[in-house]
Amino acid sequence: MGRPPRLHAPGAMYHVTLRGNHQQDIFFAHEDRHRLNALFAETTSRFGARLHAYCYMTNHIHALIEVGDAPLGRVMLQISSRYARATQARLQTTGHLFERRYYAVLVDVEQYFLAVLRYVHLNPVTAGLSKSPDAYAWSSHHAYLATRVEPWVTTDFALSMFSADHAQAIHAYRSFMGQALEGASITSPLDDCNPGDRRILGNDEFARRVLGPEWKPRSRKSLDVLIQEACAHFNCTFEELASASRRSHLVTARAWVVNQAVAGRIASVAAVARKFNRDESSLRHALRAHASTL
Repeated sequence: MGRPPRLHAPGAMYHVTLRGNHQQDIFFAHEDRHRLNALFAETTSRFGARLHAYCYMTNHIHALIEVGDAPLGRVMLQISSRYARATQARLQTTGHLFERRYYAVLVDVEQYFLAVLRYVHLNPVTAGLSKSPDAYAWSSHHAYLATRVEPWVTTDFALSMFSADHAQAIHAYRSFMGQALEGASITSPLDDCNPGDRRILGNDEFARRVLGPEWKPRSRKSLDVLIQEACAHFNCTFEELASASRRSHLVTARAWVVNQAVAGRIASVAAVARKFNRDESSLRHALRAHASTL
């Protein structure tokens, strides 16, 4: 089905991944990463967002961003487009530098914030680029240790989770990172994303609290099962639904399937159109015409 829409909640926290097009490199000189730092600093300030962590790998970046009232998409569009234009101008190349969409996961701060923070800073270690986060230059880990001044990175929030005393908090953060390095393997907290909505790192209760009662987990039904239900409810067959007939009860049945498929994130309008051998615009028209009765 089509890509799911972005989730926006003012003040929410997101883990963001932005990858190079076809997994190609996105950094070609040291000044490229410095330029990206400047863009994060300027853009988060402009949109009232806060950058809690970052890690710049060779062909992708990780960021932990708390948004303000402006959606995350506005922040990331400014950063990615301006960085891409500047890089391409310097290299005298054209085409897409990044994949067209960044990937974002809404994070339950109470349950997962520190785990995601550690995951971001340990990315170079899991990728085999360094033995420890201390040895990797391009992450906010150094700002958390106060060995590098990066005022555009918000460290106080995470450090306050360790201790109210700043020096003790830094010491506790270092120990927290070291504990993961002592383990047999480093796992990703993103493996725990909500099974009903992989855009969310948190349970259903968290999703409803942050996104409101309109949020629903993805239905486990298949499109075929949904069509079977429509056939039983509207007393018709699949062959009739896939035919060229415009009888009113068939038009209503098709609209019902589209409505249920999209609401439950089972399939896109385009996928239902292909299933019924119809054009997408006719199904959208039927959906609008019968919206009040579905």
